[in-house]
Amino acid sequence: MKIRAFDVDKDFEKIKNWAADERTHSMWCANRFQYPLEKENFVEALSGAYEKYGDLPYVAVIDDAPVGFFCYSFNSGTREGMLKFVIVDPSFRGKGVAGEMFDLILQHAFNEKDAEAVQLMVFPQNPRAKRLKEIV
Repeated sequence: MKIRAFDVDKDFEKIKNWAADERTHSMWCANRFQYPLEKENFVEALSGAYEKYGDLPYVAVIDDAPVGFFCYSFNSGTREGMLKFVIVDPSFRGKGVAGEMFDLILQHAFNEKDAEAVQLMVFPQNPRAKRLKEIV
């Protein structure tokens, strides 16, 4: 697995249906993106998150095929990283992909960005994300 920058033209069609129902969509993005996910709205929301928070979108890939998506920002003043909008391709859930993706994210944050902490916020109603947060 590798982490690379999200390419909307290359990756959007693959990830657009990962949150297949409104509840999953809401747990993923707190309704920051419209449901169902549409390219124009997604790009606009990602641009707004970048301008406001410095969020950069990434994908985790296996053989260059996206299996995970997340946004990461780094506050150089507090030296904290923030993970947002984390989602894994449903066909890869329960197979260790999220854990491997987080290992790569944390290596990047702590080794390359010199972060002192990385935050991940999850909804209490999202048991899968809560389990991952406990592992990380």
